[in-house]
Amino acid sequence: MRYAIFVLLLIVAGCSAKEDAQTAAQAFLDDYSKTYMVLAYKSSLAEWKSNTHIVEGDDTNARATRAAKEALAAFTGSRENIEKAQEFLKKKEQLDPLQTKQLENVLLIAAENPQTVPELVKQKIAAETEQVEKLYGFTFEVNGRKLTTNEIDKILRESDDLAERRRVWEASKEVGKGLRPGLIKLQDLRNRTVQALGYSSFAGHQASEYEMTSAEMVELMEKINRELRPLYRELHTYARYELAKKYQQPVPDLIPAHWLPNRWGQDWNALVKVAGLDLDAALKDKEPRWIVEQAEEFYVSLGFGKLPAGFWEKSSLYPLPKDAAYKKNNHASAWHLDLENDVRSLMSVESNFDWYGMVHHELGHVYYYLSYTRPEVPPLLREGANRAFHEGIGSLMGLAATQKAFLEGRGLVAKGTPTDEIQALLKEALADVVFIPFSTGTMTHFEHALYEENLPAEKFNQYWWELAGTYQGIAPPSERGEEYCDAATKTHINNDPAQYYDYPLSSLFFYQVHETIATKILKQDPHNTNYWGNPEVGKFLADLMRPGATRNWRELLKEKTGKDLSAEAMVKYYSPLMEYLKKQNRGRKHTLPQL
Repeated sequence: MRYAIFVLLLIVAGCSAKEDAQTAAQAFLDDYSKTYMVLAYKSSLAEWKSNTHIVEGDDTNARATRAAKEALAAFTGSRENIEKAQEFLKKKEQLDPLQTKQLENVLLIAAENPQTVPELVKQKIAAETEQVEKLYGFTFEVNGRKLTTNEIDKILRESDDLAERRRVWEASKEVGKGLRPGLIKLQDLRNRTVQALGYSSFAGHQASEYEMTSAEMVELMEKINRELRPLYRELHTYARYELAKKYQQPVPDLIPAHWLPNRWGQDWNALVKVAGLDLDAALKDKEPRWIVEQAEEFYVSLGFGKLPAGFWEKSSLYPLPKDAAYKKNNHASAWHLDLENDVRSLMSVESNFDWYGMVHHELGHVYYYLSYTRPEVPPLLREGANRAFHEGIGSLMGLAATQKAFLEGRGLVAKGTPTDEIQALLKEALADVVFIPFSTGTMTHFEHALYEENLPAEKFNQYWWELAGTYQGIAPPSERGEEYCDAATKTHINNDPAQYYDYPLSSLFFYQVHETIATKILKQDPHNTNYWGNPEVGKFLADLMRPGATRNWRELLKEKTGKDLSAEAMVKYYSPLMEYLKKQNRGRKHTLPQL
C-alpha cells in the first residue's frame, strides 16, 4: 500500500513538474513573441522602404533599416534569450511539441544575429543593407542608353541580333563588379556570425531548417539533378541545334549565355511559341492591374478570401514611371510584414506571359501567409512547413493558371483552339526542367563552396562559370576575369543567401501535389487541368497551408500525397516529351555527360 502511494506521489510530482515546465516555457514564449512581433514589424517596414524607394546618394532609408535591424538583432540574439531557450530545451521531454518547435526557432533566429558577437552582427547588417542598395540602385546602360531590367529581359527574349544580345547581356553583368567587395565581406561576416552559435558555416545554418547539413543538402541536390539529367541532356542538345540554326552559327558544345532568353540561363521557355497558346498576345491589351485581379479571383474561386484592402493600398505592384526620382527592387517578392494581416507584394507587373505566371506565384505566398495567420498557429511558427513548401505553393498555382483548360475557362484562349500538346510541354520543360541544373548545380554548389569551403575571392568568377559549364552546359560569350562577379548579379546571392535549393525542392513538391490534385480530385490529365472554382481543390490546398510550421513537413506531404518527396511525379509528367526529344535529336551530338 505504501509503495502504491509512493508511486502515486511520484506521478503527481512528475505531472506537476511537467506543468510547471510548460507554464514557464509558455510565459517566456508569450513575452518573446510579443516583443519579437513589434520589432520584426518595424524592421520589415524599414526594409520595405529600402526596397521600394532607393534614391541615389541618399542613405536615409539605409540608416533607418540598419537601426531597425540592429534593434531586432539585439533582442533575438540576446544572450538572455539564447540561454533561456537552451535551458528550456534541456527539458524538452516535459514540454508541449509546439513549445519545443518555437524554442528551436528562437535559437535558429538567434544564430543570425547573436549578441555574443555584437560587433560582427552590426557589421553584417550594415554590409547587407549596403549590398541591397548597390544592387537595386545600379543603373544599367548600353551605349549610353539607360535600360531597366524589364527592358533587358525583353531584348533577351525577343532580339535576333547576336551583337545586340551580347551587349545587353554584358551590360546586365556590370553590376557584379561593384557587388564583389560586398560579397567578400559578407562571406566572412555571415560565417563568423552563425559560427558563434556552433554552426559549421552560414550554409550549414540555412540547411538546418530541413534538419540537414549543407553537405547533405548538396548530396540531395545531386540526386535530384541525376534523376532529371537525361531529360535535360535532350533539352540541351535540342536547344543547341535550334539556336545555332536561328542565329546561323556553328553548333557549339556549350551554349553561349547571350544566346539564351534569360540572364542566368535558368529559363528558356521563350525559345518556343505554342500556336493557340500565345499568352503574350492574349495579355498585351490587358492592364497590369487586371492580371493581379485575375490572380486574386482564381484564389477566391477556390474558397479563399479576397486580399485585404491593405494589400492593394501598400503593395508596390507596377514599374515606376521612367521619370521617377527614385528606384526600387525589381525582383518579385511577397512580404508578411507583421506576421498578421499586413501582407504585400513587390513587383513590376507588365502585360505579358512571364508576369502573368509570376503574379499567380507571388499571390500563392500571400495566401499562404493568410492561411496560417490564425490563433492556432503561434507567431513564431507562422511560416511554411519548410521554405520549399512556400515556393512550391506559388509555383503550383503558376502552373495551374497556364494550362490550356484553365486558360479556355478564363477566356484567354478560345475554346477548341487546336494546340500542339508536345510543344506546350516543351515550353513548360524549358522553364521548369531547365531550372533544375541551375538551382541544384550552379547556385547550390557555389554557395556551399562560398560558405562551407571558404571559396577564395580570386576564384569567384572562375568557379561560377565552371559550375555553369558542368551543370547547365552554358558558357560566357567571352572570358570573364575576376574583376567581374557574375554570381552576385543574382539577387539571392546578396539578400536571400544559401537557400536556393528551396526552389528545386519546391519543384518536386509542386509536381507531386499537382499530380495528386489532378488524378485524385479533378480526375483530369495532369497536363491539362482546370482548378478554377473547385472547392475540393481549395480545401486540399488550405489543409496544406493552414498548419504553417506546426507540422513536420515530411509527415504533412506524405499524409496529403501518399508519398515521400521525390522527382518521380516530375519525371513522369515529362515522359511524353522525352520520347519526342529523342526522335528530334537522333543523329545529333550530345555534349553534356551524365553526372
